[in-house]
Amino acid sequence: MKRPSLKQIEYILAVAKSGSFRGAADELGISQPTLSAQVARAEELLGAKLLERSRSGAYFTPVGRLFEPQARRVIEAMEELGQQVGDSRANEKATYRLGVKGTLGPYLLPQILPALREAHPGLRFYVREDSPRGLEEGIAHGEYDLIITSLPINIPDLVQEPLLREKILLAAPRDHPLSQVSVWQGRHLAGEQVLTTEHGHQFARQVEAVCSRLGAEVLRDYEGSSLDALRLMVVMGMGLAFLPALYVESEINTESGLTVKELDDESIARLHVLAWRPTSPARGFYKVLAKDIRSIIGARLGHAVQVLDSL
Repeated sequence: MKRPSLKQIEYILAVAKSGSFRGAADELGISQPTLSAQVARAEELLGAKLLERSRSGAYFTPVGRLFEPQARRVIEAMEELGQQVGDSRANEKATYRLGVKGTLGPYLLPQILPALREAHPGLRFYVREDSPRGLEEGIAHGEYDLIITSLPINIPDLVQEPLLREKILLAAPRDHPLSQVSVWQGRHLAGEQVLTTEHGHQFARQVEAVCSRLGAEVLRDYEGSSLDALRLMVVMGMGLAFLPALYVESEINTESGLTVKELDDESIARLHVLAWRPTSPARGFYKVLAKDIRSIIGARLGHAVQVLDSL
């Protein structure tokens, strides 16, 4: 089925608004015969008369009145699309304030920012590490334009684009009996002492919940201020520790003195998202960024993490 062009739809709406072909032609800057021919062609394609012509003017027919609201929605949708495309071009050259979790940013951003810069040469980020609570409060109060954080998010109404699922792995010293076990399971943690980051951090809460369920003891007296601190304490034999997969990918090697594996019968992971305020003028471009980030993660880190599909 052939359809009227957007230009023809605009012409029909212009005639109805003006109340005459002559007035609409003047407003559109075209000749009256051209306008009449285009409207007639649109009516022919639709198989219905949309405008009633009379000496007193031009008006919508009953069919035309059914056509009008749908036609206006089409025009508005195209205008919004054009605006978003224009915004995307401008937003590619802007500078954004990006907040990211301290247990994620140093191990993710070096992998994705160079490729983002290549895809959007004018794009700039001011990057700041913060706690999950600080990120949420900061995005709500306009201190950040974008945040990369883990679910759940406690601030309502933020737009959330999934990025990746990151496994949480268990680390043990090389001389620990567990390092001699080929397959690690949750039951192996019963009675073990586990180190974690400072109490109250989202990652620490997640580790505490796992330890409580599996019968492990969280060592409150030796909380690490960072993932590096945790790693060093494990090397020194002070306990076991859970570490995110991207940290392991970046910092753990054969010389680290650690054995790192996932628990075979436990699914422990963090879900990371890119989030922004729904009222942001650059929200269309942020969707593009999220898609690009997922593509980069898949290409560079797909062996270590799982890329999540967009909602």
